[in-house]
Amino acid sequence: MHDIPYVRPKDLTPEITTMMTRICTEIRKILPENIPCGIQILAGCNKEAIAVAKAANFQFIRAEGFVFSHIADEGFTDACAGTLLRYRKQIDADDILIFADIKKKHSSHAITSDVSLSEAVKAAKFFLADGIILTGAATGDPASVSEFTEIKQTTEIPVLIGSGITKDNIKDYLTSDAIIVGSHFKVGGTWENKVDKEKVKNFMEKLEMLQNTH
Repeated sequence: MHDIPYVRPKDLTPEITTMMTRICTEIRKILPENIPCGIQILAGCNKEAIAVAKAANFQFIRAEGFVFSHIADEGFTDACAGTLLRYRKQIDADDILIFADIKKKHSSHAITSDVSLSEAVKAAKFFLADGIILTGAATGDPASVSEFTEIKQTTEIPVLIGSGITKDNIKDYLTSDAIIVGSHFKVGGTWENKVDKEKVKNFMEKLEMLQNTH
């Protein structure tokens, strides 16, 4: 996220994909093989993410604009499911999962205002997403609990929470299939800061306690 301002796929230059491949390859060397790893390349550079994941032996990507178009701060993001899944097959990467953002953060969804959240989830499932990601309006903002409850009731594919998870609200999302935690683990709760090891430790202890009581 430090590489701002972001560029759309049509403006992506080779060094971005190259450096992400190098970084991910080094991460894979460090982590045990039984820990799944994933990648997202902003903003909407999903084909590049698939390629990096393939090269680095990663297990999943986070994809923006999988179904339905939207306007993000970097510009127009068009739906990509058809071309992305065909590309995944073309490079023999069908084992790499695609987790798709739905009505993603930092974006205007006025052009799809007549498409409900449940309909967007159903479209993502129909277009063969391996899971969907629900977020708040911006980085660090929690996802709506009512929206989370709604989509858990309307789909069988995995539902991930993609923003705003903290030690204090994790109890509201225990039925999710996975969570993505960023800002809460950083010093001062700010995404660009270093990881606060004590906050990570406290969060994991709280999560373990909650899981043991359910």
